[in-house]
Amino acid sequence: MNVFENFKNLFVEIWQQGIAGINFTQIGIGIVIFSLFLLLRGLLSNFILKRLQNYVAKTSNKFDDALVKASTGPVKFLPIVLGIFVASSYMEFDGKMLSFVDNINRSLITILIFWLIHQIVEPLTYLIRRVEELLSKDLLNWVVKANKILIIFFGFAATLDIWGIKIAPIIAGLGLFGVAVALGAQDLFKNLISGVLVLVEKRFKIGDWIYVEGIIEGIVERIGFRSTVIRKFDKSIATIPNASFAENAVVNISETTNWRISWIITLQYNSTIDQLKNIRNQIEKYIVSSEDFKKGDDTEHAVRIDKFSDSSIDLYVRCFTATNEWIEWLKVKERLAVEVKKIVEGNGASFAFPSTSIYVEKN
Repeated sequence: MNVFENFKNLFVEIWQQGIAGINFTQIGIGIVIFSLFLLLRGLLSNFILKRLQNYVAKTSNKFDDALVKASTGPVKFLPIVLGIFVASSYMEFDGKMLSFVDNINRSLITILIFWLIHQIVEPLTYLIRRVEELLSKDLLNWVVKANKILIIFFGFAATLDIWGIKIAPIIAGLGLFGVAVALGAQDLFKNLISGVLVLVEKRFKIGDWIYVEGIIEGIVERIGFRSTVIRKFDKSIATIPNASFAENAVVNISETTNWRISWIITLQYNSTIDQLKNIRNQIEKYIVSSEDFKKGDDTEHAVRIDKFSDSSIDLYVRCFTATNEWIEWLKVKERLAVEVKKIVEGNGASFAFPSTSIYVEKN
């Protein structure tokens, strides 16, 4: 009997001693509580959140859709934080263990708060669409990314502070390191600043056709912090440092309202005055009567006998197409070129070409 009595006493002693001073009764209650909160998490995921997502999907407001989607992660994490907090509250910890568990609970709550703030930054942009008109969509995306990085940094710093790790000395050390890096990365910072200026000044956006003389011509595919990716017309990709756009004139061809045609038509010197006038008048009549060309004070056309060149009489033609589509502009140019040739040949005149006359003197 003494053997069983000793076993009983030892069992009760171990049960009460438990793990780290917490008896198994408390541990069991803690596990049950935490399991209930896990069930609550499943209920949130499978019923409440899904129904909420289906409800906001029916509304025309994009903000509520984005908010529900962004907050899904933190909402699912909330029952876990609550479960650990409530379960630990039923356990009697000693001094050191109590401080450790308290720090864990504080850390989890801090992570939850900063995670939620991090997630709702982007949905908030749906409430400030007027800012997008001032800053451009690309710059607004930059601002969102920068804010997210800052939130992660402050969340990390707050969590370290809970555990007694001071962030100030780390920042000071990084500051000295940053100065050293900055001295060797001046081009990097110049490109970063130039990228911000490109977006603030709205020089171009994704999808625009741009031209920088001697550097690049193509379609903008991505505007990054340091560089911009451009698809050239041979379908190759070019990555251009943003400083190139700050230091050089950028022609945004996509912003062209009306494409211009500017030609010098060279006619032979044996053309008569009547031929020159008829050719000029007929070309001008075609431009005025055709729907291919824009008419207005800001797009005034010109068809004039311009000057006497070395080998020709030059006729200047300038007009603006009604379209701003490049392919259609080429078609309009082709139709005008065919018509000019018909007019010149119909008046019995000929196009001139560069020539040199050589006179030989005989003794």
